[in-house]
Amino acid sequence: MKTFAKSFLGAAAGTVVIVVSFALFFHFDAQQANHKAGQPSLTENNTQIPIHQAAYSIPQNIDFTEAAEKSINAVVHIKTEISAKSGSYESFFGPFQDYFGNPYRNNTYIAFGSGVIISPDGYIVTNNHVVEGADKVSVTFNNKKELEASVIGTDPTTDLALIKVDAQDLVYLTYGNSDALKIGEWVLAVGNPFNLTSTVTAGIVSAKARNVGILGAQSSIESFIQTDAVVNRGNSGGALVNTNGELVGINAAIASHTGVYEGYSFAIPANLVKKVIGDLMKYGEPQRAYIGVQIRDIDSDFAKELGIEDVEGVYIAGIVPNGGADDAGLAEGDIILSIDNIKIHSLSELMGTIGQHSPGEVISVDVNRDNDIKTFQLTLKNQNGTTALVKSADSFENDLLGATLQQLSPDELQELKIGNGLKITEVNDGILKRGGITRGFVITEINGLKINSGSSLNNALEHTKRNIVHLKGMYPNGVRISYEFML
Repeated sequence: MKTFAKSFLGAAAGTVVIVVSFALFFHFDAQQANHKAGQPSLTENNTQIPIHQAAYSIPQNIDFTEAAEKSINAVVHIKTEISAKSGSYESFFGPFQDYFGNPYRNNTYIAFGSGVIISPDGYIVTNNHVVEGADKVSVTFNNKKELEASVIGTDPTTDLALIKVDAQDLVYLTYGNSDALKIGEWVLAVGNPFNLTSTVTAGIVSAKARNVGILGAQSSIESFIQTDAVVNRGNSGGALVNTNGELVGINAAIASHTGVYEGYSFAIPANLVKKVIGDLMKYGEPQRAYIGVQIRDIDSDFAKELGIEDVEGVYIAGIVPNGGADDAGLAEGDIILSIDNIKIHSLSELMGTIGQHSPGEVISVDVNRDNDIKTFQLTLKNQNGTTALVKSADSFENDLLGATLQQLSPDELQELKIGNGLKITEVNDGILKRGGITRGFVITEINGLKINSGSSLNNALEHTKRNIVHLKGMYPNGVRISYEFML
């Protein structure tokens, strides 16, 4: 019998594109997803748009018109342009480009997605995969006005990005409480599928806290809202709203055999969006908090092995030394039941809940220890084991590379004629020093992913295959270097 592996597709950046399609395919089975866009298609696809026939009827007492009216002018169409250079030409001519002019072979790829206006002065939320690597971002409003946008910050671990246009008095959406969403509640998906602007579809919340393995990195937060509202390529970055017209999620992906909607779509919860976007707006970097534990989900077989009757909560399989859990007194073998009175049933629920907090915040953790319920006050920490909040312009250390790095200023980027990069301000004993990399080197790419922040650096390092890291960068004099090393 012929079978199909279920695929997850980023529902937007890879929509109708020029040169090669950015469709993202993700194995729904045991394979780990690689959340990386492919090449865009050669020409714009004008084939017939697939039509989905809903299998349910909407109750007559449900009115979506007010929510649709609030949302449709606050959701924008996003076009991104990405210039790709020939790798062989760049490697050969890089140090001598000033002598030979510009020998690079450029191909400009164009892709489309959606975004949600969240403030009257032009801040817009979208998916990271919609704007990732873009050299130019353009925003078209529902009234067909078009403006160029700048990328304020991105977070690959949640697939969120913040962009901004120079405008005032824009129609915008306010955040709703995604934690209060109930299974079966009606929601609307608003976006630009198949490059069709201002499209509204309706469905219900099918599930919450879904982990579908599409973001790849171990530190990624996947706690999606699952809906059956029709979402297709081009919807990514668009709004999921409740019947009051409040933003309860950012549409991110679909589950499909064919690449078009088949009944399941996934959105990033608004409470997580609000936290991450607030960080990007204030600091330029997401302020990730960690509990400091290694976690395992509990199923019936594992519950029998532990000698417990219930399968509630998540099992602490290990404690990170000097982490928040260690300081608070949690121990290996404890079962986390709730955080701040919010019940925890799975790892995805735990990560989604912690993802709404910042380092330095204190949470209340209820655990089952040998069938005795105990409560601990736990201070969350950052990935460096401190409670400090870090701005994107601040220097930070990376122990794996053995270096201190700093984000480049706009003037430095313009002077170097690059769109992204992290500058090495100090080289310590480690991999880079052994490879001959010195202070001043600018890392622009790791494992095929562009680097512009601490979070993007960590995300790229986690996408390492066979423990081999591919690094690209340049010195201020224009000399470009590709470097490969084993972890």
